Amino acid sequence: MNTSFDPKKHPHRRYNPLLDEWILVSPQRANRPWQGQKENTTEENRPVYDPDCYLCSENMRANGSQNPAYKGTYVFNNDFGALLNEEIDFSEEHSGFFTLLPERGINRVVCFSENHSLTLPEMSVEQIKSVVDVWQEQFNELAALDHINYIQIFENKGSMMGCSNPHPHGQIWAQTSIPAKVKKTQDQLKSYFENNKRTLLEDYLQQEITAGERMVTENEHFAALVPFWASWPYETMIISKQKRENIVAFSEEEKESFALIIKNLTTIYDNLFEISFPYSAGIHQSPTDEKEHPEWHFHMHFYPPLLRSPEIKKFMVGYEMLAEPQRDITPEQSAAILRDLPTIHYKKK
Repeated sequence: MNTSFDPKKHPHRRYNPLLDEWILVSPQRANRPWQGQKENTTEENRPVYDPDCYLCSENMRANGSQNPAYKGTYVFNNDFGALLNEEIDFSEEHSGFFTLLPERGINRVVCFSENHSLTLPEMSVEQIKSVVDVWQEQFNELAALDHINYIQIFENKGSMMGCSNPHPHGQIWAQTSIPAKVKKTQDQLKSYFENNKRTLLEDYLQQEITAGERMVTENEHFAALVPFWASWPYETMIISKQKRENIVAFSEEEKESFALIIKNLTTIYDNLFEISFPYSAGIHQSPTDEKEHPEWHFHMHFYPPLLRSPEIKKFMVGYEMLAEPQRDITPEQSAAILRDLPTIHYKKK
């Protein structure tokens, strides 16, 4: 006699329509014993100003440049960027197994605050709104350059995610090519839009709001949820409730709502294990290649590595590297856990 399928108990695969990929969900493994690596989660009490920090106001950076006496946000070109903003003569033919193309671009660092001790969840909505303003301004400025076709705004938070400096900051990489993962998403969004005359995320979000079980928090203009196809244990996505192709389309009211949902979501993360919760987060939005992109719908991904405690993180290794992503706790379970957490930071209890 066959056992009736229960997604809370039985292994199954889920489809990710943004990437045309599948993920393996194994809920029966959620309570497996762990004897592997445990992270050091000692909370660091950082000062408001650190004389040795390359990003603090008025300090000297590693390349010898001095930061101005800034208050609030501060943007500068990355001193050690992954891209170079140089025109390169390239006439060689490379094809087959040895295909390559030069890549031109601009890397910028965005300091969120002069206060070295802060993180986004500990900043006020007004302070985060100032960061959103800068993201919008930078998108406008970089999009106007002829050789920039995509702008990636992101933040790596915490040493566990490879962040080399704890000062509150993010990055902007603007480049000539549309990156592979963004291009794959664009192809999926375009196919859906052509078939349905609506964006994929318009229809997906409406169904998630109706279902409710993967919703985490929402406000008038944005919703934060655990995607049905989430790979990371506490992965979330912020989606604009109205179709917006990119951050330039946001009104002042929408930017304030965006700042509020970022604060609430990151506070929920911190409250989960009562630590400064690590993650990589980034915005996906339309390219700046001077083409029409009605298929695009603004969204922001959060990929936190922690699994079931501050000491145990999810490793994407073995099967995940060779086959496809796999998770233990179901998206519905992680959404319920996050949804039940307060939006008042644990340090302010």
